[in-house]
Amino acid sequence: MESFFDSYIFFILLAAALVPALVLGLCRKRLSYYGFGVSLVFLCFLFSTSKHAWMFLLAFLVVEVFNVEFYLHRKIKGTAGKAHFVIALILALAPLTTYKICEIWSFPLLGFLGISYITFKVLQMVLETHDGLIEKMNVFECLYFLVFFGTFESGPIDRSRRFIDDMRAPAPARAEFLDQFGKGLALIIVGLLYSIVLADLFKGWFNPVAFDGSDPAASWITFGHNAFAYAGYLFFNFAGYSLMAMGTGYCFGIKVPRNFRAPFISTDIKDFWNRWHITLSYWLRDFVFMRFTRFALHRKLFKSRLTTACCAFMINMTLMGCWHGLTPDYLMYGAFHGILLSICEVYQKKSAFHKKHRKQNWYKACSWAVTMVCVLFSFCLFSGQLSTFVGWSS
Repeated sequence: MESFFDSYIFFILLAAALVPALVLGLCRKRLSYYGFGVSLVFLCFLFSTSKHAWMFLLAFLVVEVFNVEFYLHRKIKGTAGKAHFVIALILALAPLTTYKICEIWSFPLLGFLGISYITFKVLQMVLETHDGLIEKMNVFECLYFLVFFGTFESGPIDRSRRFIDDMRAPAPARAEFLDQFGKGLALIIVGLLYSIVLADLFKGWFNPVAFDGSDPAASWITFGHNAFAYAGYLFFNFAGYSLMAMGTGYCFGIKVPRNFRAPFISTDIKDFWNRWHITLSYWLRDFVFMRFTRFALHRKLFKSRLTTACCAFMINMTLMGCWHGLTPDYLMYGAFHGILLSICEVYQKKSAFHKKHRKQNWYKACSWAVTMVCVLFSFCLFSGQLSTFVGWSS
């Protein structure tokens, strides 16, 4: 994944922006207004080569901030309230949906870099306002949450209540701020190591010209090699950006949530999604999986809770694939993980063999091996590598 974080301009700007942040923090000043100003500067550089993307972003922010604030202050009960909620959801989803559909024909209408992440933030605010969890949030808080430069392009997907609590918190003592600032710098350095050194190392092992058909056995070996190389590249590339986003947030007084937690030690696919792209996984769990489950159980759509959970997994992960893009590779990636999660749920609930041996080391090792094979295969779907291979073999 190419990112603004790859550009030397980003690091020059970040280094320049961190010095005043350090001074303000040591003077026990809150960093919200300064962080907002820095975010605007970074966005100007990010969209400096695309006036259309900049115009789409400004239009998006005007519409969505108005959408969230109007719904927050005018939320009413009854039929009118339900209609208002539906309208707020449609307004939140419309730009991303339009962009994803147009993207199929390489016509990026209403599109700009970061639209997927910022849309999830808007949806979260609308849904939590509807649930009564958000009762107060002014325009500045809403706008800063949406445009904070550390997480704008590549996540993690933060939650507004957590972000605004950090904004509203009193300025910490100097020692506490220095400790947080130091952690932020360390995370940025580790993120650089991940994304620039280790990701490039795995990327160099990837062989894009592998399937010439002359030696099927060698092609299968290369296919497995490429699957491993791409998985390493994807993890270190994405995890590196996430660590830099966390570090940047810490330096500006925003405790950006963690996005990865050793995903390649997962012993089942549910464990994997508790460790991989955690903020996306938890967002989908809270706002799709749990809501559909409550809806289905309340209306008794299925005979059992297990069937309900499996259906929820399929909907949840298929939507995850759609969020990445409406191409066959992404859709298959999402559906495949929905199937894996459903099979895992049924097996763990129904299998006496699993219940008997699940704590034994040999069983954990076998479960880990099966999980990793499935994960690597899914990354072949995600990258389009499997489509290339099947196209050759057919």
